[in-house]
Amino acid sequence: MRSRRFGFLERTAETFDLPADALAGLPRVELVGDGELRVENHKGILAYGREEIHISGGVYLIKIAGRELELRAMTGIELLITGKITQITLS
Repeated sequence: MRSRRFGFLERTAETFDLPADALAGLPRVELVGDGELRVENHKGILAYGREEIHISGGVYLIKIAGRELELRAMTGIELLITGKITQITLS
């Protein structure tokens, strides 16, 4: 069943020229160097600190570790985190 749904999502994404991850509601993580991280399609912040931030990505838990981490911007769709990012873990 799961592969059938992803097939449908892939065909829909191709038809409308959209990224399949956005249609599936999966998080999109973009790291720029070691100082800026953008997370799209998040489901909220679970824990926040200067050395670790936990974000719900729906089916994934996204853990960001580093130094002087700061949430610079947050919308219902996207987060922007800055600081010295040393590790990103998906679980």
